Amino acid sequence: MKDTLILKDESVIEMESGASLSDIRVLSDSKTAMAAVWDKLTEDNLAEVSVKNGDGITVGHYTDLLLASETSTVRMDGTILTSFNLREKNDMEKRLDAIEKGQQIQDAAIQTQDEAIGDLGQAVSDMMEGGV
Repeated sequence: MKDTLILKDESVIEMESGASLSDIRVLSDSKTAMAAVWDKLTEDNLAEVSVKNGDGITVGHYTDLLLASETSTVRMDGTILTSFNLREKNDMEKRLDAIEKGQQIQDAAIQTQDEAIGDLGQAVSDMMEGGV
């Protein structure tokens, strides 16, 4: 069995031997298959990654990874060997993520507050129309 990369969404990507985090080697039968693997390497899916060896034993667990680059080679038999270079986010990238997440939470709170104010205004209006 081959070593595997398991993404956050539980997608399993088989790796060729000799792969490392900065050189995840994947053999694909076609450009379409290679692109399907590439499409799985999203920021969300790379937020939590595990590596299992051929025996199914977890040998690595990573968080906050990014796809830094990709290099593909079409082999003589038509298969495509792709090297995906993954790296951990640096401190500045992690801080920016935290700021963005905080902004999303703040925006959601403001929307909830605005909806509550609108509901209160409607309730007061309904009471005034009812002569209360």
